[in-house]
Amino acid sequence: MRLISENNENLGIVLLDRALEIAHERNLDLVEVSPNADPPVCKIMDFGKFLYERSKREREARRAQKQIEVKEIRLRPKTTEHHRSFKVRSARKWLEDGMKVKVRVRFRGREITYPDIALKLLKEIAEELSDVSIIEQEPSMEGRTMLMVLAPISQKGKQTKESKKSGQSEEPEVQDQDS
Repeated sequence: MRLISENNENLGIVLLDRALEIAHERNLDLVEVSPNADPPVCKIMDFGKFLYERSKREREARRAQKQIEVKEIRLRPKTTEHHRSFKVRSARKWLEDGMKVKVRVRFRGREITYPDIALKLLKEIAEELSDVSIIEQEPSMEGRTMLMVLAPISQKGKQTKESKKSGQSEEPEVQDQDS
């Protein structure tokens, strides 16, 4: 097998017994790194320390991940304009904070025979929040509820949208100067 020392130096091709002996002399472990290679590659290392450092890196990676929170506003087809407006204000704040928002319209009793009312309500909410969000999931029926998911527009997306509104292109214009 090909043997690599704890300092990543190639010690060449040695027999298994000799590799185990070298590892034992250094009070370290012999770990098979690449069993499919020809010849197999083994490394002398402290395996406990290796496992600890690997788990530490994984914990750091999990900590660094950004958790996207999903908030929900629940409405009914008969929800009043005032009630809807403060729910939309809350949704706007959440979207600006980078959270996703589920908008759920729940039907009770015979209200379910009028899904077009809920669809109109969801479209109005999406239109009101169009400056800070995009529709991630179109309105769809799930049992006795109609659900729509809104996702925040990224910072890059906001700049692009603002530059288009002001009539500017994303790339700077190059003007020819004839002299």
